[in-house]
Amino acid sequence: MTEYGRGQGPEPWHPDDPLYGDGGWGGQQAAQQAQQSQQSYGGQQQHYPQQPQQQYGDWGTGEQHGYGDQPYPQYDQYGQQYAPQQHQQPQHPQHQAPQQHQQQYDQNGWPTGSYPQDPYAGGPQDPYAQQPASYGGEQSDHYGTAEAYPPPEPPGRRRPEPEREPEPQTDWDPGPDQGEHAFFAGDDEDGRDGEPDDRRGRGERRGGGDRRGGGKEKKRRSGLACLVVVAVLGGGLAGVSYFGYQFYQDRFGSAPDFAGSGNGEQVTVTIPKGSGGYAIGQVLKKMGVVKSVDAFVAAQAANPDGKNIQDGVYTLQKEMSAASAVELMLSPESRDNLIIAEGKRNAAVYELIDARLEVKKGTTAKVAETKWKTLGLPDWAVNHPDVKDPLEGFLFPSSYAVAKGQKPEDVLKQMVARATEKYESLDFETKAKSLGLEGPWELVTVASLVQAEGKTHDDFRKMSEVIYNRLKPTNTETNQKLQFDSSFNYLKGQSEIDISESEINSNTDPYNTYTNKGLPPGPIGNPGDDAVKAALDPTSDGWIYFVATDGMDKTEFARNIEEHQKLVDKFNASRKN
Repeated sequence: MTEYGRGQGPEPWHPDDPLYGDGGWGGQQAAQQAQQSQQSYGGQQQHYPQQPQQQYGDWGTGEQHGYGDQPYPQYDQYGQQYAPQQHQQPQHPQHQAPQQHQQQYDQNGWPTGSYPQDPYAGGPQDPYAQQPASYGGEQSDHYGTAEAYPPPEPPGRRRPEPEREPEPQTDWDPGPDQGEHAFFAGDDEDGRDGEPDDRRGRGERRGGGDRRGGGKEKKRRSGLACLVVVAVLGGGLAGVSYFGYQFYQDRFGSAPDFAGSGNGEQVTVTIPKGSGGYAIGQVLKKMGVVKSVDAFVAAQAANPDGKNIQDGVYTLQKEMSAASAVELMLSPESRDNLIIAEGKRNAAVYELIDARLEVKKGTTAKVAETKWKTLGLPDWAVNHPDVKDPLEGFLFPSSYAVAKGQKPEDVLKQMVARATEKYESLDFETKAKSLGLEGPWELVTVASLVQAEGKTHDDFRKMSEVIYNRLKPTNTETNQKLQFDSSFNYLKGQSEIDISESEINSNTDPYNTYTNKGLPPGPIGNPGDDAVKAALDPTSDGWIYFVATDGMDKTEFARNIEEHQKLVDKFNASRKN
């Protein structure tokens, strides 16, 4: 029992408490056990050298030291004096070191003998009474101040520790700058395991680790984080699946396609120049003709004539199968382009444009006359004297996408650009000088004469040689005069075969090559591709004369005037028949 007579009490918990380290009855019982357990092996008592332990007024040993290490007699709670024990070793219960003061006990474990009276000891009921104050009476009273520690109480009188009230929950969210974790403001417990206790949050030391006292709040945030992660992973999986499916369809699946030859709704489709299979397919898909570009490309490749699809305007139907679209585009029935024939004069081209655009007759001719400088002619094609139409020779024969609603100047620009591109690709500026011409403008004029006088493509190169031979200063046969009916017909705006000598010889217009030496002021029509190439590559057989012996399609050539006369007689004979 303790000094209060209620049994063994709790050990004082502060080092400054005089009862700190009091073993109570445990100290005496430990001494009895140590006395009884000192037995020897073979009847001999075992002695162990013992390191003396410094005592600081240890109540657990039953020994109290005063000043100068002078021992004082000790009393139990019943007033009986007993000798203090020294140098106990609780660490070795089986073999205790020899004690300097061996206390004798009776059969009931009570100490026997008499002890001198302790002049400083208090009564049994007040073990703290009559204790001398140390250092001039300045001993601090640990139980008499406002900050005093509560004295130990017997177990029976102890009250349970009151439960701590939980911290009130608030809706205040400190935010990431006030300590919230970066991962959705959740607590990062794993990352704080290595921190000391004094650096952890107040809520963690109180148990539970919930700094705001809101376990449900933490769970809600953890759930939200999981939901976000699941959504991101799900979206990524969906994206991978979609693109994987698209990749499989592009590489191994069949391209989407319509069935049949269309739904009956017609649509006009314009295919630009130089368009390949994919470009054509994109235009058709945009207009709703085919379902996919890949289907059209595959159908074009499967058709033996698929590569012959040209640029221009086509009349097709919506929702056609790719194969049906290819077949219809190869058929003349679908072509709706404006076709400019080789050798056609500008006056005739203007009329064709007016009819296609459904504008008043003469509209395009008026635009050409007033806006020719803004239509894209090259620098070497302007400012030539006596030219009747500056655009002559630059409305290149081809197929053009022309439809109602377009402007005449836009159509003319497209044709001029096509001719300029052709002439520049053949390097007209360089080739003209090598042929004895002043420039590319004269080369275009030669090509237009070849186109007008030649009847077949086989005649073009021979006709080109006739022109160059007649232009030579050494020409004594015609004295550098071309004497072409085609140039006279151009200035007259006609295409006549029978022209009287008096009419021709009396007209001094610069375009009349019977009365003027050299080339006319400009082209007399729009030469085609073969005539242009023939102008660049004439024959060298000495041809200087030619006659259309049948008056229509057959042209024969001669090297001198005698051969030429024979051809004239042949022509006159055909006319009589």
